[in-house]
Amino acid sequence: MNWQKMYKRFIVWRMRHLSDRVFLLMLSVVVGLLSGLAAVLLKTLVHLTNLWLLEFNIPTFVGGNLLILVYPAIGILLTILFVRYVVKGQIGHGLPSVLLSLSRKGGVLPARNMYSSLVASTLTVAFGGSVGLEAPIASTGSAIGSNIGRFFRLSAHDVKMLLGCGAAGAIAGIFKAPIAGVLFVIEVFMFDMTATSILPLMLSAVSASTVAYFLMGNDLQFAFTVVGEVGLSQIPYYIVLGIFCAAVSLYFLRVTDKVEEWFSRRRTQARRALIGAVALGIMIFLFPPLFGEGYAFLTELLNGSDSMLFEHSVFASLCENNWLVLAYLLVLILMKAVATATTIGCGGVGGTFGPSLIVGGMSGYFVCMLSNQLGLPEQSTANFALVGMAAVMTGVMHAPFMAIFLIAEITGGYALMVPLLVASSVTYLCVSPFERHSIYARKLAEQGDLLTHDKDTSAWQLMDMRKLIETNFVVVREGDKLRDLIEAIKYSKRNIFPVLAEDDKFLGVILLDDVRHIIFRPELYDNTDVMDLMHPLSEGDIVRISDPPAEVVNKFKVGNRYNLIVIDDKEYYLGFLSRANTFSAYRRFVSSISEE
Repeated sequence: MNWQKMYKRFIVWRMRHLSDRVFLLMLSVVVGLLSGLAAVLLKTLVHLTNLWLLEFNIPTFVGGNLLILVYPAIGILLTILFVRYVVKGQIGHGLPSVLLSLSRKGGVLPARNMYSSLVASTLTVAFGGSVGLEAPIASTGSAIGSNIGRFFRLSAHDVKMLLGCGAAGAIAGIFKAPIAGVLFVIEVFMFDMTATSILPLMLSAVSASTVAYFLMGNDLQFAFTVVGEVGLSQIPYYIVLGIFCAAVSLYFLRVTDKVEEWFSRRRTQARRALIGAVALGIMIFLFPPLFGEGYAFLTELLNGSDSMLFEHSVFASLCENNWLVLAYLLVLILMKAVATATTIGCGGVGGTFGPSLIVGGMSGYFVCMLSNQLGLPEQSTANFALVGMAAVMTGVMHAPFMAIFLIAEITGGYALMVPLLVASSVTYLCVSPFERHSIYARKLAEQGDLLTHDKDTSAWQLMDMRKLIETNFVVVREGDKLRDLIEAIKYSKRNIFPVLAEDDKFLGVILLDDVRHIIFRPELYDNTDVMDLMHPLSEGDIVRISDPPAEVVNKFKVGNRYNLIVIDDKEYYLGFLSRANTFSAYRRFVSSISEE
């Protein structure tokens, strides 16, 4: 009771002495500190567990580490048990649920999300699951921001803002890259870049980065110095890299979709887990770089060495031949997408942010090594690996600026800015015609649940047209006479009368204006069929409940119609949409989703 009194007194004091804006800025710092702390905790736990597990090695007669066959299964089992008996709900990628919350739920995320992704992804990745930690920690940070905002009774707009602050802080903390954290929220969460949004996002990101530097030291994620200067003669090579990364991005998107869909069709969780754990164990046993996040292997590539790729591998004998190394790299690029989707599909928890970085780094290294092998002018494999990371991330996540500044920040410089811009732009231009949305947003877009920067489009896309259907129309039936229509007119307050078959399928409408000249002629009441009185209709007068909202709006605009008949896909009558009510609802919706 004392805590409740203190809480209420604080809320009253805050409302009297602190403006909403000032209080939001203060909370953005708190959210950043907590998100940064969560990021450090997650990275540290996973890193230490990985190191401990890999110390144990049981070699086989063909090479490799036998324990790697078992580790992923243990992680998947622990994750499934945690999700089923503790979380008691689905986690998945995490970020689509955050995007859905922003679009449909006013930024509200359950309190359990503050720990569920954190714990589940730790269990998955620590034991070798081939996924990333970035999406789970961004989901965790988002939940922290959302729940803090609701705890202090902030408006829906400010709750959404703190949700974004949590995600920005999480990404900034995990990479020590505050600008990338802010751009992540702007591009992936599609926040508007305004004066009111940039400051709290930046405060949160800087706070999280400060926590990460304080607890983990000044080392960057990839301690690396750009090799040499980039001249104009190298630009064509980066254009080729951008095209290759576009192909890799599309492959990554398609394969992750197909594999996860295949797992979703398995009847039971036990079957999915068994198949996935066995497949994942075999993949990681054959290709050890697929174990866990894979950043250790990527760091070695950035340092110009590919020997670690073959450590504990059954293919260790290949490392002496550069062409075989290239083949091995290409297989790794292809297999990483399969391993990531398998981990998630069989019950593991993690994201695709990290895997896209890994695949991009290997893609850049592959293209550069191939170019050097073909006798073309020598290029820096490390530079190409870094640029490839940004390019594939751009293709997969549709976040070019975040990808570019992330690479610049985690390497501690901007010497590669021109190649990063060139390759990322080429990749984005090549991928966009095939994939309009990021890996996190495309399924929401298909379902009509995605909020974008275009508030006008988002409003029509997200409005629930079903709630606008008017049903207070008196219907008449096939076989009815004019007398029945007269009775309907007597009790109706509308001047339109739907005509339905006995099974409620829509046949047409009768307009009061069309029958006004005969409604006072009793001699026609029993001799005139309502079917003969129906008003001629065109396809522009009818919409189906499954039609895109944009098509509905277009019919209102093009035909200048005041009402549209709504039917379902089986031709059953549902009601009418009114032009006035639809556009009034649109204006209210735009106001509710406005960032300002």
